[in-house]
Amino acid sequence: MAPLAQAVTVSLEDLKNGTVSFEALQEAFGPDSLGILIVKDVPSDFASLRQHLLSYSSFLGNLPKETLDKLENEKAKYLTGWSLGKETLKNGQVDTLKGSFYANCAFYVDPSLSCARPTEEFNADNFPEYLSPNVWPDEATLPGFKATFEKLCRLIIDVAVLVARACDQYAQKEIPNYPNGYLEKVVSTSTTTKARLLHYFPEDAKPAAEPTKASELVNGAEDEEEDDWCATHLDHGCLTGLTSAMFVDETETPGLVTAPAFEGQTSTSDTSDGKQVPAILAPLPELAASPDPAAGLYIKSRAGKTVQVKIPRDCIAFQTGEALERITAGRFKAVPHFVRGARGAVGGSNGPVRIARNTLAVFTQPNLGEEVDMEQHITFGEFARGIVAKNTVS
Repeated sequence: MAPLAQAVTVSLEDLKNGTVSFEALQEAFGPDSLGILIVKDVPSDFASLRQHLLSYSSFLGNLPKETLDKLENEKAKYLTGWSLGKETLKNGQVDTLKGSFYANCAFYVDPSLSCARPTEEFNADNFPEYLSPNVWPDEATLPGFKATFEKLCRLIIDVAVLVARACDQYAQKEIPNYPNGYLEKVVSTSTTTKARLLHYFPEDAKPAAEPTKASELVNGAEDEEEDDWCATHLDHGCLTGLTSAMFVDETETPGLVTAPAFEGQTSTSDTSDGKQVPAILAPLPELAASPDPAAGLYIKSRAGKTVQVKIPRDCIAFQTGEALERITAGRFKAVPHFVRGARGAVGGSNGPVRIARNTLAVFTQPNLGEEVDMEQHITFGEFARGIVAKNTVS
C-alpha cells in the first residue's frame, strides 16, 4: 500500500503575522517538496460550511438526469455548471466515475460578476471556458446551494491570499526582479479563479478476495491503473485550496433528494406555487473515515514514488500549480497528483454499502491578461487555453 506522507502544517495566525519561515515554505512547495501546505486554526465557520457544501455534492449528483442536463454548458467545455463523462483521462479514456460542478469565483472581487472580466484578446465568443456566466440550480431544487458555495469559496480564497503573501516574501528575497506583492495581487484581484465541487460516485462492491488496486502498490511503485479515478495531473493555476473529503453512505440514494433532506429546516420564502422553501438543506451524516483506506489524495513525490496525503477535516490544504511554478521561476514546483474514490464495501445489514466521496477544490488563478511567464511574456489566458484544449472530450 502507498505510504502516508506528512505535509507541512502552519497556523492561520502565523500567516496573518507573516511569521511562516522560508524553510517551511521550501519544505512545502520547493523542488524536493510534496507541493502541499496545510493550514490549521482556520475560521470557526469553516467546519459548518464544509459539511453543508459537501453534502450538497451528494444532493446534486443524485438529481434526475433531466435536471442535471439543464446545468451543463457544452460551449464552455463544461467549465461552468455540471458535467459527467466529459473529461478525458489517461489513454483517452472518458471519466465516468465522478461528476463535478464548476463555478467562477469572480464574485470574490465583485459580487455583480458571474465570470472573468474580458480582455482585448479574450471574450465570451473566443474563450467561453472562462467567460461564460455561472449556471446554478434554482433555489426550489437545491435551496441554499449557491449561497453556501460562495461563502465557503470566499473563506478559502481569503486564506489563499495569506498563503500567497508568504510566498511573495520568499520570492522577493530569492528571485531577482520579482515584483513586490505580485502573487498576493494575483490571488486577491483575480476574476478568473474557479471552484470545482466534486462527487465521486459510489462504485459497486468488489469481492472480498479481490483487493483494491491502490492497496497493491508496493513502496510507491505505480500500478497500471492506480489512478483510474482521476488521472495523474498538474493543476494549472497558482494555489489550489482543498477541503478534506466527506465520505457518505449512499446505499439509499433515492432518499438524498427527497423529504429527509428538508426535515428540521426553517421555511423562509415562498415559491410561485405557494410552497415554502427552506433556507438551506440539512447536512448529511458524515462517516468518521472512509471504509476504504486506499481512497483519497495521492501525490507523486519528487523521488518518483506515490504517497498518500490526508487533509485533516478542520484544515484547508493548498497545492501548487503550474502558474505558480512559472511565476516563481521554478523555485516552487507544481505537484503531480491524482485522487481515488472509495471502493464499495461488502457487508452491511441491507447488503453492500455504497460510499461516495465529496470534496471541493478552489483554483486561484491569474487574470486572463496577467503574465505567468515573465521571460517569454505568456499570459494566463494563453497558457490556460492550451491546457483546456487537451483535457476535454473533443
